[in-house]
Amino acid sequence: MSAFPSTRLRRLRRTAALRRSFTETRLHPAALVLPVFVKEGLDDPEPVGSMPGVLQHTIASATDVARQARDVGVGGMLLFGIPAAKDALGSSGWDPAGPVPTAARAIRDAVGDGLVVWADVCQCEYTDHGHCGPLRDDGLVDNDAAVELYVRDALAYADAGVDLVAPSGMMDGQVAAIRRGLDAADHGDVGIVAYAAKYASAFYGPFREAAESGMVGGDRASHQMDPGNRREAVLELGLDAAEGADVLMVKPAMPYLDVLADARRNLDVPLAAYQVSGEYAMLRAAAERGWLDGDAAMREAVTSIHRAGADVVLTYAALELARNAS
Repeated sequence: MSAFPSTRLRRLRRTAALRRSFTETRLHPAALVLPVFVKEGLDDPEPVGSMPGVLQHTIASATDVARQARDVGVGGMLLFGIPAAKDALGSSGWDPAGPVPTAARAIRDAVGDGLVVWADVCQCEYTDHGHCGPLRDDGLVDNDAAVELYVRDALAYADAGVDLVAPSGMMDGQVAAIRRGLDAADHGDVGIVAYAAKYASAFYGPFREAAESGMVGGDRASHQMDPGNRREAVLELGLDAAEGADVLMVKPAMPYLDVLADARRNLDVPLAAYQVSGEYAMLRAAAERGWLDGDAAMREAVTSIHRAGADVVLTYAALELARNAS
């Protein structure tokens, strides 16, 4: 390249039209997925205190949100269920009359194929101890027993008409087991989004309130990834791809953009990344205090995730970002 003054990169930044013409990364509404919490037994939606703008939904209000998402072009909706009753196994997770299957059927009836319907697959919202599956005597999650329950969850959600199931428990072998279970039950068309590189992060705090999945004791460090590990993520992602995952996910997103970029370089598969509750809540809290332009910061944050390599970004701001898309 020739040097300054012949080379002036500002020429293509001079006007809004020029900047728009040469933007490298465009945040399209179809690349956004909206996580939604559906709580059994609610009469009206309830705000989540630690996540401004986020609600626990009734079936009716979740269905209304699905219509809004479809109308503004949002790509999909990820359903989390909060049951009326919990037990040590999380058996309400595979109840065909539970919150996720019921919401999935209502949403499918309301929007048809106009919105991709995802369902989270894990036991943490359904167990009375808040962990991701049944516990061993030493207090750790029993990997293989949890996987068996994830298969039951996935089948219940597939029966209800979801397009994608998203196992988030980070149990070894979960993707392969779910794929076998779906195929054996004639649900070969249902895809799997694997939470393949999911870290034991401090950024999940507000989610625990929203999903009512706080742990009675212990933590999730025995099965979620160590925040200091980068190379291990490539192995986790590759294993889930080999087990039959259709989409691979990195979670959280912004604190792990290096991991996401590594995945994009190493794997030629669809990638998702989740802007988790703590990422969202920090931006909202700062905006409420007038410390930054909340809308601009949210768009910049989600764009950075897309730019790093995510084909799809899960964000609680999906509706507003889609409405404000240029």
